[in-house]
Amino acid sequence: MKRYLGQKKVARIYIDNQDKFEGKPLWEEVLIKAKEYGLAGATVFKGVSGIGVRGEIHSFNVWSIAQKLPLVIELIDDEEKIFDFLEQTDGMIEEGITTLSDTEVIRYKHK
Repeated sequence: MKRYLGQKKVARIYIDNQDKFEGKPLWEEVLIKAKEYGLAGATVFKGVSGIGVRGEIHSFNVWSIAQKLPLVIELIDDEEKIFDFLEQTDGMIEEGITTLSDTEVIRYKHK
């Protein structure tokens, strides 16, 4: 799969697990859109603690029923495709931060 090898971009969208889009979990809706759009890869990571966009610390607490935890949605593909996807999904995200960095895919294995 040479299409996935070489210089790519990694976008990271920092949100929290309670963020919603049209009543559904935001992270899940972004992941569905990434699949529909055909991005090379997308992964959601859940953090145990983090500082939100308002400077609040969000941490796991065994005694709390509602956990507000940080999430990172990581997307990988060509720069043009990443920028186009981010533009299309921008209206879904009310609060958060998005970063973009270079990466080089050196191996891609798939059966």
